[in-house]
Amino acid sequence: MAWLLDLDGVVWLSGHAIPRSVDAVARLRAAGERVLFVTNNSGPRLAEQEEALEAIGIPAGGDVVTSAMAAADLVAPGATAYVAGGPGIVEALAARHVTVNPEADRVDAVLVGLHRSFDYEGLRVASNLARAGARLIGTNDDATFPTPDGQIPGGGAILAAVAFASGATPVVAGKPYQPMADTVRARVGDGPHVMVGDRPETDGAFAERLGARFALVGTGVSKTSEFADLATAVERLLPE
Repeated sequence: MAWLLDLDGVVWLSGHAIPRSVDAVARLRAAGERVLFVTNNSGPRLAEQEEALEAIGIPAGGDVVTSAMAAADLVAPGATAYVAGGPGIVEALAARHVTVNPEADRVDAVLVGLHRSFDYEGLRVASNLARAGARLIGTNDDATFPTPDGQIPGGGAILAAVAFASGATPVVAGKPYQPMADTVRARVGDGPHVMVGDRPETDGAFAERLGARFALVGTGVSKTSEFADLATAVERLLPE
């Protein structure tokens, strides 16, 4: 069995560990459980995600799966792409031998994810490319993103703007959609697994797609839940 843990709102908020989350991960590993961190955050590079987890006391080399990875898997090696997103998407595309060309008049795919530098010019370029025939791929369609100061617009809000401006229908790669399920299954196989997250409509639906049990925590987007935090979920679900 594998434990699939969302990061933002479950393990940490803006890189700061949620109380008891580090101990909960350590307990799972001590019990011989496989732990995979499954995040819709496509912005940071993979090494940055792993180093940030290491900084709060969670070794995570090779254990992070991002929506950028799932989105890149939808683009054929040798294709061209435009990225309206963070460096994590660019990195994932490079691993697929996809050329990122921000100056091209036409590309095979436009990939959209959360990035705080999004502006009108970025919207113009991305929507024009999608309107010209590029496949529109969103890393996720989360409306919001949890922070210690509350929710901010998420990658789904940016994707919606590009989709509306271009008239294109996007393919979404991250949780709860099939591309992320395929990426996770490639790592841990079929269940039984446990998905721990803070969004029923995202993490809960993803658990259903995988045939996994779902533990909802109240430390991120959801504030009323069966479990107060990750540690409580582990205590209730992990056999003694």
